[in-house]
Amino acid sequence: MTTALLFPGQGSQFVGMGRDLADAFPEARAVFDEADAVLGIALSRICFEGPEEDLRRTANTQPAILTHSIAVLRTLEARRPKAVADAVLVAGHSLGEYSAGVAAGAFSFADAVRIVRDRGLFMQEAVPEGIGAMAAIVGLPRDAVATACADTAQATGKIVSPANFNSPEQTVIAGHREAVEQASARCRELGAKRAIPLPVSAPFHCALMRPAAERLAPKLSALALRDPRIPVVTNVDAAPATTGEAIRDALARQVDSPVRWVETVVAIAEAGVTEALEIGPGNVLAGLVRRTRKEITVHSIGRAEEITAAS
Repeated sequence: MTTALLFPGQGSQFVGMGRDLADAFPEARAVFDEADAVLGIALSRICFEGPEEDLRRTANTQPAILTHSIAVLRTLEARRPKAVADAVLVAGHSLGEYSAGVAAGAFSFADAVRIVRDRGLFMQEAVPEGIGAMAAIVGLPRDAVATACADTAQATGKIVSPANFNSPEQTVIAGHREAVEQASARCRELGAKRAIPLPVSAPFHCALMRPAAERLAPKLSALALRDPRIPVVTNVDAAPATTGEAIRDALARQVDSPVRWVETVVAIAEAGVTEALEIGPGNVLAGLVRRTRKEITVHSIGRAEEITAAS
């Protein structure tokens, strides 16, 4: 069986995340302690206790999910090393690409949690709250969604575009709030089953994130990167990156570019992967993979009992 490691992105967080891991496994506790020390904030307390308002702040959410994911990874490496060592590819959804980079050995966890904290802050500050929005379009082909966005952008002079190609049945759009609302209505007219506004604090992966990308660029330039031990299938190219510089370039372009998750899953399947471990909070990626390539079996591992069952 050929295995890939997958890492979730923003939206997978929940209050209480990681508490059971830290209580049960010293390897997990060490990761949370390291994050607290590197960032100089009680990130572990925000994960374990909330409040939800604090956890949902993008500058906290992104390092929280990364830390949870690496806590799971380090525990698996200690207790089920073959499952991790035998993986032939890694990939992560948006923020999860940083977790994937750590798993592949391209950069350290300390560097990743530091830069992800900055990334979240820059993305939050790029657009004043209430100006942007995102919506999930369900049941409409991606080309039709893209056309609805392009027509709306032209008609309104506002930004709206596909942000996440999550599955053949789901495309997330992002941009100015009024343009997202109009494009959502147009998608419904074209036959979408649903157009669901998302409870996010900023319109990610669209042109409105360009200021965040520009602020993040020097941070990425200074990041100490190594060639990964296994390839990282990147969001922007949906292709394996095998050098540190290719990973740096992909992360720089990722902030204001759409997440090509459908094509990422297809690339993983075509590489012969038949099993994937979703490492981190939640099980969103398992559902997206199942809707894209049914031949890949995904095991979601994010809680203490799931690690125990997998060991």
